[in-house]
Amino acid sequence: MAGRFAASLLAAWAATGFVVAAHAASDMGIGPKSGLPVPRFVSLKPDRVNVRGGPTRDHEVTFVYTRAGLPVEITAESDNWRRIRDWEGSEGWVYHSLLSGRRTAVVTPKDKKELVPLYDRGESEGTVIAQLQAGVLASVKRCSGIWCRISGPGFDGWAVQEQLWGVYPNEKVE
Repeated sequence: MAGRFAASLLAAWAATGFVVAAHAASDMGIGPKSGLPVPRFVSLKPDRVNVRGGPTRDHEVTFVYTRAGLPVEITAESDNWRRIRDWEGSEGWVYHSLLSGRRTAVVTPKDKKELVPLYDRGESEGTVIAQLQAGVLASVKRCSGIWCRISGPGFDGWAVQEQLWGVYPNEKVE
Protein backbone atom coordinates (compact mmCIF):
# COMPACT_ATOMS: atom_id res chain seq x y z
CA MET A 1 0.00 0.00 0.00
CA ALA A 2 2.77 2.46 0.93
CA GLY A 3 4.57 1.61 -2.31
CA ARG A 4 1.46 2.48 -4.36
CA PHE A 5 1.07 5.76 -2.48
CA ALA A 6 4.73 6.68 -3.11
CA ALA A 7 4.40 5.77 -6.80
CA SER A 8 1.19 7.84 -7.09
CA LEU A 9 2.86 10.78 -5.36
CA LEU A 10 5.87 10.63 -7.69
CA ALA A 11 3.57 10.44 -10.71
CA ALA A 12 1.63 13.46 -9.44
CA TRP A 13 4.84 15.48 -9.05
CA ALA A 14 5.89 14.55 -12.58
CA ALA A 15 2.46 15.49 -13.97
CA THR A 16 2.61 18.91 -12.32
CA GLY A 17 6.05 19.71 -13.70
CA PHE A 18 8.10 18.91 -10.60
CA VAL A 19 11.46 17.29 -11.20
CA VAL A 20 11.42 13.66 -10.12
CA ALA A 21 14.59 12.13 -8.76
CA ALA A 22 15.08 8.48 -9.53
CA HIS A 23 16.37 7.61 -6.08
CA ALA A 24 14.16 5.47 -3.86
CA ALA A 25 10.84 6.98 -2.86
CA SER A 26 11.59 5.97 0.72
CA ASP A 27 14.57 8.37 0.69
CA MET A 28 12.23 11.26 -0.14
CA GLY A 29 9.99 13.05 2.27
CA ILE A 30 7.73 16.04 1.95
CA GLY A 31 8.76 19.32 3.53
CA PRO A 32 6.24 20.20 6.25
CA LYS A 33 6.21 23.88 5.30
CA SER A 34 6.90 23.94 1.55
CA GLY A 35 5.09 20.75 0.56
CA LEU A 36 8.06 20.02 -1.74
CA PRO A 37 10.34 16.96 -1.73
CA VAL A 38 13.12 16.79 0.86
CA PRO A 39 15.92 16.37 0.00
CA ARG A 40 16.00 18.50 -3.15
CA PHE A 41 18.48 20.73 -4.96
CA VAL A 42 18.06 24.50 -5.20
CA SER A 43 20.50 27.39 -5.61
CA LEU A 44 21.48 30.48 -3.66
CA LYS A 45 19.58 33.58 -4.79
CA PRO A 46 21.76 36.53 -3.64
CA ASP A 47 25.55 36.83 -3.70
CA ARG A 48 25.70 37.02 0.10
CA VAL A 49 23.98 34.37 2.23
CA ASN A 50 24.50 33.97 5.98
CA VAL A 51 24.50 30.34 7.09
CA ARG A 52 23.47 29.83 10.72
CA GLY A 53 23.95 27.07 13.25
CA GLY A 54 20.19 26.68 13.74
CA PRO A 55 16.82 27.72 12.27
CA THR A 56 16.44 31.20 13.82
CA ARG A 57 18.14 34.58 13.59
CA ASP A 58 19.22 34.04 17.21
CA HIS A 59 21.67 31.35 16.07
CA GLU A 60 25.23 32.34 15.27
CA VAL A 61 26.32 32.88 11.65
CA THR A 62 28.77 30.02 11.09
CA PHE A 63 29.86 31.04 7.58
CA VAL A 64 28.81 33.21 4.63
CA TYR A 65 28.39 32.28 0.97
CA THR A 66 29.47 35.03 -1.41
CA ARG A 67 28.38 33.68 -4.78
CA ALA A 68 24.86 33.69 -6.18
CA GLY A 69 23.78 30.58 -8.04
CA LEU A 70 25.69 27.99 -6.03
CA PRO A 71 23.76 24.72 -5.83
CA VAL A 72 22.78 23.49 -2.38
CA GLU A 73 20.73 20.55 -1.20
CA ILE A 74 17.84 21.17 1.18
CA THR A 75 17.98 18.40 3.78
CA ALA A 76 15.36 19.67 6.28
CA GLU A 77 12.78 22.41 6.87
CA SER A 78 11.76 24.29 10.00
CA ASP A 79 9.17 27.05 9.59
CA ASN A 80 10.76 29.52 7.13
CA TRP A 81 14.25 28.04 7.48
CA ARG A 82 15.96 25.39 5.37
CA ARG A 83 18.90 23.22 6.39
CA ILE A 84 21.26 23.03 3.42
CA ARG A 85 24.40 21.17 2.41
CA ASP A 86 26.88 22.30 -0.24
CA TRP A 87 29.07 20.32 -2.63
CA GLU A 88 31.93 20.26 -0.12
CA GLY A 89 29.70 18.89 2.68
CA SER A 90 29.29 22.10 4.71
CA GLU A 91 25.88 22.36 6.37
CA GLY A 92 23.78 24.99 8.09
CA TRP A 93 20.48 26.86 8.12
CA VAL A 94 19.38 29.67 5.78
CA TYR A 95 16.19 31.69 5.47
CA HIS A 96 13.95 30.28 2.72
CA SER A 97 13.74 33.51 0.68
CA LEU A 98 17.51 33.34 0.05
CA LEU A 99 17.02 30.19 -2.04
CA SER A 100 15.89 29.82 -5.64
CA GLY A 101 14.35 26.89 -7.51
CA ARG A 102 16.74 27.61 -10.38
CA ARG A 103 18.88 24.53 -10.98
CA THR A 104 22.64 24.85 -11.11
CA ALA A 105 25.51 22.39 -10.76
CA VAL A 106 29.20 22.35 -9.87
CA VAL A 107 31.56 20.28 -12.00
CA THR A 108 32.93 17.49 -9.77
CA PRO A 109 35.21 14.97 -11.50
CA LYS A 110 36.28 11.93 -9.48
CA ASP A 111 39.83 13.29 -9.42
CA LYS A 112 39.91 17.08 -8.89
CA LYS A 113 42.87 17.34 -11.27
CA GLU A 114 40.86 15.83 -14.15
CA LEU A 115 39.03 17.94 -16.70
CA VAL A 116 35.42 17.08 -17.51
CA PRO A 117 34.65 16.92 -21.24
CA LEU A 118 31.72 18.98 -22.51
CA TYR A 119 30.09 17.49 -25.62
CA ASP A 120 28.05 19.03 -28.41
CA ARG A 121 25.29 16.47 -27.78
CA GLY A 122 24.24 14.10 -25.01
CA GLU A 123 26.04 10.98 -26.17
CA SER A 124 29.58 9.64 -25.94
CA GLU A 125 29.93 9.76 -29.75
CA GLY A 126 29.52 13.54 -29.63
CA THR A 127 32.34 15.97 -30.27
CA VAL A 128 34.18 17.37 -27.25
CA ILE A 129 33.74 21.15 -27.45
CA ALA A 130 35.33 22.14 -24.13
CA GLN A 131 37.04 20.79 -21.02
CA LEU A 132 35.76 22.03 -17.65
CA GLN A 133 37.77 22.23 -14.44
CA ALA A 134 36.55 21.01 -11.07
CA GLY A 135 34.48 23.68 -9.34
CA VAL A 136 33.07 25.32 -12.48
CA LEU A 137 29.52 26.59 -11.84
CA ALA A 138 26.90 25.94 -14.53
CA SER A 139 23.19 26.40 -15.11
CA VAL A 140 21.36 23.11 -15.62
CA LYS A 141 19.16 23.28 -18.72
CA ARG A 142 17.97 19.66 -18.72
CA CYS A 143 19.09 16.15 -17.75
CA SER A 144 18.24 12.79 -19.28
CA GLY A 145 19.29 10.69 -16.31
CA ILE A 146 22.71 10.08 -17.87
CA TRP A 147 23.61 13.41 -19.49
CA CYS A 148 22.93 17.03 -18.54
CA ARG A 149 22.90 20.05 -20.80
CA ILE A 150 24.68 22.80 -18.91
CA SER A 151 25.79 26.32 -19.72
CA GLY A 152 27.84 29.10 -18.25
CA PRO A 153 30.05 31.99 -19.34
CA GLY A 154 31.66 30.84 -22.59
CA PHE A 155 30.26 27.29 -22.69
CA ASP A 156 27.07 25.41 -23.53
CA GLY A 157 26.95 21.66 -24.01
CA TRP A 158 26.42 18.23 -22.50
CA ALA A 159 28.27 16.63 -19.56
CA VAL A 160 27.99 13.20 -17.99
CA GLN A 161 25.51 13.63 -15.13
CA GLU A 162 27.59 11.75 -12.54
CA GLN A 163 30.32 14.42 -12.88
CA LEU A 164 28.00 17.18 -11.64
CA TRP A 165 26.94 18.07 -8.09
CA GLY A 166 23.49 19.64 -8.09
CA VAL A 167 21.55 16.84 -9.77
CA TYR A 168 20.82 13.40 -8.40
CA PRO A 169 22.01 10.20 -10.12
CA ASN A 170 19.46 9.22 -12.77
CA GLU A 171 17.40 12.38 -12.16
CA LYS A 172 15.56 13.79 -15.13
CA VAL A 173 15.30 17.58 -15.33
CA GLU A 174 13.08 19.23 -17.93
